[in-house]
Amino acid sequence: MPQPLRIVFMGTPDFAVASLQRLLDANCSLVAVVTAPDRPSGRGLQLTPSPVKKAAEVAGLPVLQPEKLRDPAFLEQLASFNSDLFVVVAFRMLPELVWSMPTIGTFNLHGSLLPQYRGAAPLNWVIINGETETGVTTFFIEKEIDTGQMILQDREPIHADDTAGTLHDRLMERGADLVLKTVRAIEAGNYSRTPQPVVAEPKAAPKLNRETTEINWNQPVQTIRNFVRGLSPYPTAWTMINGKFFKVYAVSVANESPFNAEPGEAYTDNKTVILVRTFDGWLSIDLLQAEGKRRMTAGEFLRGNSL
Repeated sequence: MPQPLRIVFMGTPDFAVASLQRLLDANCSLVAVVTAPDRPSGRGLQLTPSPVKKAAEVAGLPVLQPEKLRDPAFLEQLASFNSDLFVVVAFRMLPELVWSMPTIGTFNLHGSLLPQYRGAAPLNWVIINGETETGVTTFFIEKEIDTGQMILQDREPIHADDTAGTLHDRLMERGADLVLKTVRAIEAGNYSRTPQPVVAEPKAAPKLNRETTEINWNQPVQTIRNFVRGLSPYPTAWTMINGKFFKVYAVSVANESPFNAEPGEAYTDNKTVILVRTFDGWLSIDLLQAEGKRRMTAGEFLRGNSL
């Protein structure tokens, strides 16, 4: 029988919890968990543990929460676990003195089919770019981000009405399965290290921010629809209407053309409909959120507000 590996798991958000739980359910030899420090959250700004920390504490695992990954005290404590393998899912970038510590190495779960969509936001960018397929990849971490030798991959279709949220939930489960499969393959010594193929023009998945999530209405309707889907529910596309800031969670192609207009001009009946002209047609804003208000449909918003 293969010898169980001494594993340290590293991760922070809900996406990582599924992988941690899959390893726990399979009775893998988890010796510690590394996650982000507790952060202020909610209206009272109370210190709140990460989802991974909550799951680790329920399982009775030691939890390390370093502010700095180069902190000598953290490195000494991490080394004391004598780990064979580090498993990383949705965690921050590791310095070499961390990822090179275990005897076998450190592998990461990435939410795309590498080498495409390296970067911080692959789930968002595959939808923004109108892809019809994505997947998950496990690979050994090396110096350059997301460039290490691949271990396993699994594919996942992208549906026409997928959002970043729905795709996130499916890849979370598919990724958890791949993490366990990768651990079992390494335990059995039945795995390979495959260099990532060279792609002439790889598609990137850079971190999204306020500037890169504004809707550009001077684009085709399908381009804008993909953009909104790829940012919903987080970090969310946004636009300005009559000088007011709105988050936009869902749009649909409108059949009606209320009048001749320039891209970015809007029409509303102040009852149920908010339409915005694009480069080649009209889009209906179906789900939105004004500053200081909850998320609501266009009809709900217009019942209490006028544009």
